[in-house]
Amino acid sequence: MQLGALRPSPLVEQAAQRLREQIAAGHWPVGGKLPGETTLARELGVGRSTVREALRALAGAGLVRPRHGAGVFVIATEPAEDWPARLRRATVTDVYEVRVGVEVQAARLAAHRRTPDDVEALRTALEGRRTAAAGDDPGFVDADIALHAAVVAAAHNPVLADLFTEFVPVLREGLVALLDLTRLREENPGTGDDSHAALVRAITDGDAEKAATTLLTELESTLALLRETH
Repeated sequence: MQLGALRPSPLVEQAAQRLREQIAAGHWPVGGKLPGETTLARELGVGRSTVREALRALAGAGLVRPRHGAGVFVIATEPAEDWPARLRRATVTDVYEVRVGVEVQAARLAAHRRTPDDVEALRTALEGRRTAAAGDDPGFVDADIALHAAVVAAAHNPVLADLFTEFVPVLREGLVALLDLTRLREENPGTGDDSHAALVRAITDGDAEKAATTLLTELESTLALLRETH
């Protein structure tokens, strides 16, 4: 099989793209071994260093894997999708279902681990949410997310915090759309204030189970609305 010589432009990118196309077309099946660097370089009309960099790019995309002393083997026909890209493609209900598990555990941990600074941050965020109730939907959603972020921060678990941060863009978009669609705030601009106040109080009091059940009830009620509208 002749791959065809490349035009003189970004050669590594071209080489990686040409090899990716051949893998996607099944010329080298999953589990199969790619030709050696010398052969690929000759067929592509480039140097071995260019081929080597192109193969590194394919390995980074999850398409091939080098085996020491054996060569480079195909492990997938499509690039691996990173976590942020997967989240951007996910539905808000899918993300929200995972959010429930993350935040309920965070609330439970926060009740055990909160510091005086955490308590102050929670109270400030609750007041910020109340103030935002007089504004528009996007501002209210931002204030609501800020309060939930304060809960997660009080858990002092960096993995939970990172997960929540990744969820925020999808959650924000979905919640703004939900408020616009359902008009929830027309009769009650600060919707959910009682439950959020109870959550802050439970964490402040160190009542882990109360914090968890309060947040679970709040999140599941919103999730039910999301399922109805999606």
